[in-house]
Amino acid sequence: MADKALVLFSGGQDSATCLAWALDRFDHVETIGFDYGQRHKVELDCRERFRTNLIQQVPAWASRLGDDHMLDLSVLGEVSDTALTGEAEIRYQENGLPTTFVPGRNLLFFTFASAVAYRRGIRHLVGGMCETDYSGYPDCRDDTLKSLQVTLNLGMDQRFVVDTPLMWIDKAATWVMAEHLGGKALVDLIVEDTHTCYVGDRTNRHAWGYGCGACPACELRSGGWERYQAAVE
Repeated sequence: MADKALVLFSGGQDSATCLAWALDRFDHVETIGFDYGQRHKVELDCRERFRTNLIQQVPAWASRLGDDHMLDLSVLGEVSDTALTGEAEIRYQENGLPTTFVPGRNLLFFTFASAVAYRRGIRHLVGGMCETDYSGYPDCRDDTLKSLQVTLNLGMDQRFVVDTPLMWIDKAATWVMAEHLGGKALVDLIVEDTHTCYVGDRTNRHAWGYGCGACPACELRSGGWERYQAAVE
């Protein structure tokens, strides 16, 4: 159980980097994704393509990559009124949070992931949450996830570990981590086969990948790419 991990894999840059991180450390790694009626549902189309291409790029990880699980959490979209689950304008609200914040999303994700992990005999739950270079979501904070880990362990009488390898690094360092884990091939794969843009734009191809280039997710990803490129040049 200690050598197994379940990665919350959305199909985006951060979770793809975390998948590589887990494959580099654990003997057996499974992935889980969630369809919650997200506006950028195209990210789900990237998941299997990335998994397939990843083990082609790094064959040593092929024997470690296990099953993928996809859960229907459309009820989350039904009870949400956000820019990620509808056509609302992407903007910052009076409370300082962007309209892309989906209340309870990561809390539910980890809760369902832990239920799957319980059944599969997996101890480590890996997520790409970060509070260094992010949109201010309270359910991405380290304190939130440490508290959630305690609750999951009490509620299931387990010893799950919630791993967040990106928590204290920015987006530039996330690109660096990917390069350290899988070289330029992994960086290129993340650029080409992951999706982060909140509006689901896969028509505009930038140096850092596909996206509208203007939403908060694109700004974080592109800004990190620019700093990463400046550091390696």
